[in-house]
Amino acid sequence: MSRIDAVLFDWGDTLFESPHAPSVILEHARNQKVPMDTETAEEMWRELWEAGKTPEEHAKGRDLSRAAHRQVWTGLFQRANVRLPGIDQVLYERVMDASVWRPYPDTAPTLRSLRSREIRIGVVSNHAFDLRPFFREFGLADHIDGYALSYEIGVAKPARRIFIEACRMLRVEPVNALMVGDDAVSDGGASAAGLQVYILPPYPHGKTRGLERVLSIVDASRR
Repeated sequence: MSRIDAVLFDWGDTLFESPHAPSVILEHARNQKVPMDTETAEEMWRELWEAGKTPEEHAKGRDLSRAAHRQVWTGLFQRANVRLPGIDQVLYERVMDASVWRPYPDTAPTLRSLRSREIRIGVVSNHAFDLRPFFREFGLADHIDGYALSYEIGVAKPARRIFIEACRMLRVEPVNALMVGDDAVSDGGASAAGLQVYILPPYPHGKTRGLERVLSIVDASRR
């Protein structure tokens, strides 16, 4: 393990959490008078979310513009319209809209702890929206040294270029940077750019994200 001088974080499902999608599905089902139980709603969302992480979906350019973001995500969600009409638009507006996401309970403590260790911090996200206002809203902006956002750079993870650009922003060599994310396809692409990678394990919705492990990895690299 090389010495880690910078940590790059994915945004969604890494630092910020979406509303509970199965609950959104259940509420829409009740409104449409479609019989559905919790297990079915959870299964429906799990299938959609896992499909959204495939290379085929990543390749559609959904994170390069706002129009593409809506078009590609709602196109994916339309698969569930057979079981629950209109759920495509509901999921996009109530789950995928970045303004309704919130930081995990361990996001701020982890960023503060990294800052106290003089670690540079970046955000590397496949997103069609400017995420800076959300970090400001929750008092996290002072912890972030740079943002590599796909719609600004013109390329999305797992392409090497976005990780290289993030390292350039933070003035760190890739070998001395750790990429932290939840998606083995997109975030795992950092390894091809020479970065170290940590993929977060699954977690229960509404709980801490397990980001304390990042501090352990950083500390171990600097002994």
